[in-house]
Amino acid sequence: MSLTSFVSYLGLEKNYSPHTIRSYEKDISDFSGFCVQEFDLDDIESVDYSLIRSWIVRLANDKIANRSINRKISSLKAYYKFLQQIGSISKNPLAGHKALKTPKKVEIPFSEKEMEEVLRQIPFDEGFEGCRDKLIIELLYATGMRRAELIQLQMVDIDLPARRIRVLGKRNKERIIPLLDSLIGLFEAYLEERKGLDFIADPGRVFLTKSGHKIYETLVYRIINGYFSKVSSKVKKSPHILRHTFATHLLNQGADLNAVKELLGHSSLASTQVYTHNSIAELKKIHSASHPRSKE
Repeated sequence: MSLTSFVSYLGLEKNYSPHTIRSYEKDISDFSGFCVQEFDLDDIESVDYSLIRSWIVRLANDKIANRSINRKISSLKAYYKFLQQIGSISKNPLAGHKALKTPKKVEIPFSEKEMEEVLRQIPFDEGFEGCRDKLIIELLYATGMRRAELIQLQMVDIDLPARRIRVLGKRNKERIIPLLDSLIGLFEAYLEERKGLDFIADPGRVFLTKSGHKIYETLVYRIINGYFSKVSSKVKKSPHILRHTFATHLLNQGADLNAVKELLGHSSLASTQVYTHNSIAELKKIHSASHPRSKE
């Protein structure tokens, strides 16, 4: 019953996405299963830290990465914090837990050359799907929006005459992003092709499959990975890398970090700063090429 209440809390109070809620629920259910299997304990509200530590050891022995273990423990910690808030427990057993060390995650953005090759040189299919795919790639690169935000876009969110788009981000935080002139024609062409679909399940949704249903996460991934595999040898070619590329290219061109933060929909600068390592590399190159002392 407590887990059901927690799931409702995440959706109604915290405004977490369905995907995030499912992850929380699975992590807690996995821990509950471990408690039953190893300790014949079916009430995880009464556990202490030593038992949770045993689960961490099991996960590590199963070769689960520290980053994934940290995420699972974070879910569990949030659950116990919720139980504490509603008075089911008096103390969070994870209150003093320290996250496991993880290697610094460096994601390499696409280069400007790779972006140019995909958007200007690779041919897209004629008709609805080709039009849609090109618009998706251009829109992700031009706005930095998240994959989930793109999937949830509604027709009322697009204002082509005003050249702007409304995006509903994490925790229902709304932001307005300007549209580049190059996107207007792509949008108009796509919307015209969209009218020719035989069936549309959700007329309010912007991006659809060819069968008229809303697009889904794996389809967006396949679109990005498929086109960029033709021009890039990078290991990771995903929608998030396009978001990373958007931020990096803006910063490389001198954009203000706070402005990029607002465009990305981050709540703090700390979240935005993870995108700056490539920009610092660019600054070093410019500094080395421009500073008088570098020529001596």
